[in-house]
Amino acid sequence: MTDRVAQASHGSRPGSPRLPAGHGDGRAWPAIAVGVAAVGWGANQFAPLMLMYRAELDVASTGVQATYALYALGLIPGLLLGGPLSDRYGRRRVLVPALLVSALASGLLMLAGSSVSWLFVGRPVAGAASGAAFSAGTAWIKELTVIHGGQHAHVGAQRATVAMTAGFAVGPLAAGVVAHFAPHPVVSSYLPHVVLTLAAVPFVLRTPETHRGGRDLVLWSRLGLSKAGARRFRRVVAPLAPWVFTASSIALAYLPGLVRDQLGDAALLFGAFATTLTMCAGILVQPLARRVTRPDRPYLIATALGIVVVGLVLGAVAAASDQWWLIFLACLVLGAGYGCCLVCGLIEVGHLAGEENLGRLTAVFQALAYLGFAAPYLLAVFEPVLSVPVLLVMVAVPALLTLFWVCRQGADESVTASVPEKTVT
Repeated sequence: MTDRVAQASHGSRPGSPRLPAGHGDGRAWPAIAVGVAAVGWGANQFAPLMLMYRAELDVASTGVQATYALYALGLIPGLLLGGPLSDRYGRRRVLVPALLVSALASGLLMLAGSSVSWLFVGRPVAGAASGAAFSAGTAWIKELTVIHGGQHAHVGAQRATVAMTAGFAVGPLAAGVVAHFAPHPVVSSYLPHVVLTLAAVPFVLRTPETHRGGRDLVLWSRLGLSKAGARRFRRVVAPLAPWVFTASSIALAYLPGLVRDQLGDAALLFGAFATTLTMCAGILVQPLARRVTRPDRPYLIATALGIVVVGLVLGAVAAASDQWWLIFLACLVLGAGYGCCLVCGLIEVGHLAGEENLGRLTAVFQALAYLGFAAPYLLAVFEPVLSVPVLLVMVAVPALLTLFWVCRQGADESVTASVPEKTVT
């Protein structure tokens, strides 16, 4: 990596924001991490409850998978608008409303007991809140890490990944346990998220703003990448992105349902614990990601996609054998692949983006990543035609091809400076 890129990664670009005096101890980012985790909780609490809706409300498999995928319908516009809005108005002015909308989404999902149609309303609302929170919150955490604590940019990417993944992990466990033991599970399972989200708001309000933005900034513009940077984004980052949530959504929303009849009343708890430990695997894999990260070699990309391929093949074997413990193991491997893919993508974005376009580029990457949420629905649609093991192998093949492609492109391309003299996209 050039000296210019190294300096950019440490927040030394001209015009980088400076925090107020007295806020230089590097301890501000956890408050934003709590807010991001709270929204992640709301995003993923739905995964184990899909089994509850199938049992309690008699919703078909394709129906619950469709509501799961509808999350992305709201999330992608939330990402694409949340990033530019946070670049223009600042991170706080986007994250605080996103927290309130996330709580509202849980309130709407509570109404599903009276009408299943509320699932089709609440999930896109939850997605819109998540999109805005993840784009603004991820950029905020990275800026607090670099500017506030003097850490390298990849540390900020890892912190943002851990924050999102912690919410993704704890939310489904809490929702699943409450749904299993508490009365009125369709309502009570969402209450912990509402409380946590509203409690996070004061902490976010007290965190110093890192990006003052400017009213003269347009809400969306070209991404401001050099020709080489734009080429790397198209050839490396964009192909990698959808596998982030293809891996996790198959593990969370599809594989546990394959042993629903075998586990009976324990299926909901199995789904909750499998979901939580899958996300924990995404956190625990971070030391591996740090060890294999090389700015001039595609080692992390190869590792991330390699883990995803192994997880999909293991899922196919588990589906063929109908063994719950193999399903569980496949979920863990896919969770590790999710974590590696996410942190890899965020590191790439951090290297390519400048202070003025970090929110936009983060939003585009995450929007591409969340296309993977459609994977469980597509698998459910094709189940009547093909067996589950065959379907999972068919998903593993393009994952393997993507691995070869991005490794070749990553070896050919070098990470470029984020604020070039001439931008093209």
